[in-house]
Amino acid sequence: MPCEMITLQLGQCGNQIGFEFWKRLCAEHGISPEGILEDYAIDGTDRKDVFFYQSDDEHYIPRAVLLDLEPRVIHTIMNSPYSKLYNPENIYLSKHGGGAGNNWASGYHQGEKLQEEIFDILDREADGSDSLEGFVLCHSIAGGTGSEMILKFVMIPLSCFSFFSDVVVQPYNSLLTLKRLTQCADCVVVLDNTALNRIASDRLHIQNPSFTQINKLVSTIMSVSTTTLRYPSYMNNDLVSLIAPLIPTPRLHFLMTGYTPISTDQEGASVRKTSVLDVMRRLLQPKNMMVSAALDRNASHCYISILNIIQGEVDPTQVHKSLQRIRERKLAQFIPWGPASIQVALSRKSPYIQTTHRVSGLMLANHTNISSLFDRALQQYDKLRKREAFLEQFRKEKMFEDNLDELDSSRSVVEYLVKEYQAATRFDYLTWSPTKEQ
Repeated sequence: MPCEMITLQLGQCGNQIGFEFWKRLCAEHGISPEGILEDYAIDGTDRKDVFFYQSDDEHYIPRAVLLDLEPRVIHTIMNSPYSKLYNPENIYLSKHGGGAGNNWASGYHQGEKLQEEIFDILDREADGSDSLEGFVLCHSIAGGTGSEMILKFVMIPLSCFSFFSDVVVQPYNSLLTLKRLTQCADCVVVLDNTALNRIASDRLHIQNPSFTQINKLVSTIMSVSTTTLRYPSYMNNDLVSLIAPLIPTPRLHFLMTGYTPISTDQEGASVRKTSVLDVMRRLLQPKNMMVSAALDRNASHCYISILNIIQGEVDPTQVHKSLQRIRERKLAQFIPWGPASIQVALSRKSPYIQTTHRVSGLMLANHTNISSLFDRALQQYDKLRKREAFLEQFRKEKMFEDNLDELDSSRSVVEYLVKEYQAATRFDYLTWSPTKEQ
């Protein structure tokens, strides 16, 4: 029996990314924009019911909850060819429609008032699952809605796709959200706007990538990361078995991703020959990473764990030989206190999407240099806080009207997280504690 996953799409960013994700899942499973299974997909062996369920008229409906405090993005979705795909009862828009204005405190305050209604939606969707395994959350850590409605209601495994974007008050919003992601999430896949734009420019040769093009790139990462759940084999058939080896200690659960080969539809005819070794070697190259954190082999930072999801018709002996070559060349530097191994999951590709590559791969990596992204957020926060810039809009909200303790608390949590990632590069990490460094 498949273990179902419910997707939560929060705020403008979360709903835009989620929209592209569902478009891709529909294509991969042979489901039309109206939720009807195409004739050519009737005999498929894929597990559609991990992310979809069938209504009484046999239409496929996403296990998705769409939440936003302002209507623009959701209205765009509901006016698209996919408008009939979603369950309208799972779409929540604030009755006021004013949004959070990129103010975390405003979004938090509005979220508290809406909590009961949101609980009802989540409870109903969860009750419709036979064996609910977890939630997948799409959101931006820098905005208002997506940053504040997080993790109030999720008590089972939660995998987050967290997008770092550019907002004036980003350092405040980011730290407030990172505190909750650190304390409550089970796994956070970090994607940042700077790296995604770089990949679109350098790898896809798109001079000014649109939000849609960037979101399609993110949806590819999301869909490939779930292929072992939707096209199961002998291993990694559920969320826990997928993420548990990647996260040996609870707080160090922020993951980087890399994907190759990346190409546009127009580039398909000129694509190179791919092999397992070529794909796995390229996955270790910084230029293929979806986050702006340098993976310099000469630096002190190192991998905690790696999982490569390889798609295509692959001979397992090729995987073994490729891993051996990577070890011989010392292409990846691992922590000194744990196993130095790259795990590999083999997955089928969707038979309904034509690809020009024989082999493709996604890397989910737990790397200590993810802390550099958080350290930059701390530095940006300190600069704004020193000048007391943009704090008035926070003080207008009940949460901050008396003091700014929550900001200070969030900064401390993120600072300890950075220190723990730095400590993970050393032999004595397993006996490390934050108090030793104070």
